[in-house]
Amino acid sequence: MNEVTNALVHNRAGQRCEYCLMRWEWEPFFRYHVDHIIPRKHDGGDEELNLAQACHKCNLNKGTNLSGIDPVTKRIVTLFNPRIQVWKSHFEIREAVVYGLTECGRATIRVLMMNNESRVELRHLEVN
Repeated sequence: MNEVTNALVHNRAGQRCEYCLMRWEWEPFFRYHVDHIIPRKHDGGDEELNLAQACHKCNLNKGTNLSGIDPVTKRIVTLFNPRIQVWKSHFEIREAVVYGLTECGRATIRVLMMNNESRVELRHLEVN
């Protein structure tokens, strides 16, 4: 991937992870990644519409997953796609915890482990 594409992805994201909304400055010792929304393993390409800014934890937890199981309905659903879906339609943050409003949101939170203890603590510090 070239530098122009990298810069476009980073700037478009507003210095946030497009999955959990963690800000770069909250994690100064970690590099944020350009994530392939549809992983290369599943024939996803390097086009701008398939790329998202991801913090290291979301990127590593997402891996090559395309779907997850909604903990409420137990159905298999596709994960959140920041290029074609609106974050606020699928998630909300209350007291530093990310809540899923839809099957997609809940499955994404679960697969990406958005509410593990260290992430909630970090969000809580930033909110207060």
